[in-house]
Amino acid sequence: MERGRAVPPPWRGPWILCLLPALAGGQPLVAGEAAYEEWQVTGVRGRAVEMSCGLVAAAPPAVVFWSFTPRGEGPPRAVAVGSGRDVVVAPGTGTLGRVTLRNGTLELRELRVAAQGRFLCQGLFPERGRLRVGYAAVLLRVLVPVSKPFVRPTAAAAAEGAAVALTCTVREGTEPLSFSWQHQEPRGGPSVSPAGLRGSGAELSLTPANRSHTGWYLCTASNEVNSHTSEPVYLDIVYGPDEPAISVEPFSPEQGGFSAGEREDVVLSCLAPSNPPSRYVWLHNGTQVHVGQTYVIAAIARAQAGTYTCLAENTHLQTRTQATIVLTVYWVPPGSPTCAAAATKGDEYVMLQCRWEGGTPPVTLQWRDGGGRALGDPTPSTAVLVLSTEGSLGGREFVCAAAHPLRAPGADCRLRLEVPDLEAASEVAVLEGGEALLTCRQRGTSARLSATVAWYDPREREVTQGLAKYRLEQGEAWLNLTVLDAEWPGDGGIYRCTATNAVGTASLPVRLRVDRYPAPPNVTISKLRYTRARTEVQLEWRTQGTGNLTGFVVQRRQTKKPLREAPSPWETAAGNIEPHSRDRRLGGLDPAVLYAFRVLAVNHRTAGHPSEVQTPAEPPFEAYPAVTGAAVAGMLVATAASLLAVRCIARHRETLPRLHDLLFRTAGPGAQEPVDTPEDAEAAASGEEETAPAPGEVPAPSTAAEPLSAPPGTADDPPADVTITATATP
Repeated sequence: MERGRAVPPPWRGPWILCLLPALAGGQPLVAGEAAYEEWQVTGVRGRAVEMSCGLVAAAPPAVVFWSFTPRGEGPPRAVAVGSGRDVVVAPGTGTLGRVTLRNGTLELRELRVAAQGRFLCQGLFPERGRLRVGYAAVLLRVLVPVSKPFVRPTAAAAAEGAAVALTCTVREGTEPLSFSWQHQEPRGGPSVSPAGLRGSGAELSLTPANRSHTGWYLCTASNEVNSHTSEPVYLDIVYGPDEPAISVEPFSPEQGGFSAGEREDVVLSCLAPSNPPSRYVWLHNGTQVHVGQTYVIAAIARAQAGTYTCLAENTHLQTRTQATIVLTVYWVPPGSPTCAAAATKGDEYVMLQCRWEGGTPPVTLQWRDGGGRALGDPTPSTAVLVLSTEGSLGGREFVCAAAHPLRAPGADCRLRLEVPDLEAASEVAVLEGGEALLTCRQRGTSARLSATVAWYDPREREVTQGLAKYRLEQGEAWLNLTVLDAEWPGDGGIYRCTATNAVGTASLPVRLRVDRYPAPPNVTISKLRYTRARTEVQLEWRTQGTGNLTGFVVQRRQTKKPLREAPSPWETAAGNIEPHSRDRRLGGLDPAVLYAFRVLAVNHRTAGHPSEVQTPAEPPFEAYPAVTGAAVAGMLVATAASLLAVRCIARHRETLPRLHDLLFRTAGPGAQEPVDTPEDAEAAASGEEETAPAPGEVPAPSTAAEPLSAPPGTADDPPADVTITATATP
């Protein structure tokens, strides 16, 4: 925004003098001191711009009038008049934008291009108790943003060497405009400015065009408001084909061409850069044999030797190029020599055999030792060497060297005679009752002589087929031993795998560890009671502590009686009880026999400590509540009667002296209470000490003494009849 210096107003309209009596409010008017200012404002179409009437820091005018002259020509047109909050906008100002007036400041929103021109503000400004007339001219410049450009090439496709130009066009935008170009490779990648190309501005000149100019082009147009980039446009430069380049696989160059072995797969490839891509045709000795860039000759024969020509054609430009090679086919035996070693019967000799058949001429083979010394004469296709096992052959290396006039360098194969090399796990662990797999394998060697493999148990006895305790499985180079139903500790120990061939013996120990299952938790009997008929008992128990378990076992036996007799053995009353069960109803009992019970937790084959031994309690008496009630009532009545009798005797001491002395006399120092308690009880059974079975064992029937839980019987003296007579004296 630019402000000019104060100058005399260019014109004075009579309208403001007419408004003075109504708007001045009786304030004195200083008309001769009017000031004039002029500045420039820049706005952007579609956006908002503000124009103030005078300095921004000054007080707003009491009365303001805005007018507009399009582009500085023609008569001014009223825009808006305002006094305080009262604002009037002139009709027809919508061509300028949305007009608002606040505190003397004119705001144009959604600015139009038609608003470019001269805006004049006339106002009355309060100053020190009087009104001063002020003028301001605002020159508004409206800028138009640049629109999205689009690119037009002179041709979508052009031949290499031709002149090509691309033009960037925009629909609108305030000048000056600037243009920049970017080029992107056909298969993507970053956009870069085209270097070394002539032309700038809205036109890009590619003279002459070459294949590197192929790709996407973008144009960016800019002015002082904004920048906009066009959509990419593809330019295709047509060229080729270039001279073909032929490659051969496998790569076997020789003077004047290439060579290949008979029955070998040969791949011929041709590449001639071209746009659009070349069409390829293969000729063998002048006859077409294939269409395509790659020609595969499977298992080539000698008849397929000769000249191979690749024709490359650009169908768009109707241009052709070609290249020719010479392919020679030799008859060399495929593969490489193979070596094998075998022992004769009885392992007295070792025979080494080397074979490589085919080829013209045939391959010559000869055995040599590890130091390169020849062993025997060269022979075609097959070479055999026999060695005595009396010497030390273990670890010695032998080489079969092959020679062919058409193959350089020659091929060979190697053998090393070695004692069997075994591999096996050093230790195998298994839980009791499971199957333990012991594996033994021969490592691969260059010369694997047949070997005899065997397993020995911890007592150094050879394991053979047919033993019920073991299972043997054998392959070409391995022998596995499976120990069935492993027992602790008998099946644990060191097992040994041995292998013997013509040059030595190898042995490898394997330790088998048979582990027991962890002990289950302890068990406590919480309830053991007879049923009414005493032929069944109801048993409940609970576990203590932590531990795995797979079930429970309940055992019973008759209690010993008398004490000196040995207790009866334990027998299983219930087995295979589910691990989640905590109760069991057991029947089949003899009511005349007193039984003892105990419970054990089992984890697979390992039994925990047995519970305490208990005998069943008697069943509850069903008439107990009625009998108890009657007894209590009788006791209360008897007690009341007794109290009345005692009270009567206490009051009539003279009349009933004997009863009084009997009830209320005091024992003398030498008095003793008579004892008359005959004993008629059975001797209680002595306690027995129960021991837990060893881990892994289901407890065996015990022969220890069993304590009885039944109380001993008692006998009381017959009750004495006592008659008490009370006489009341009035």
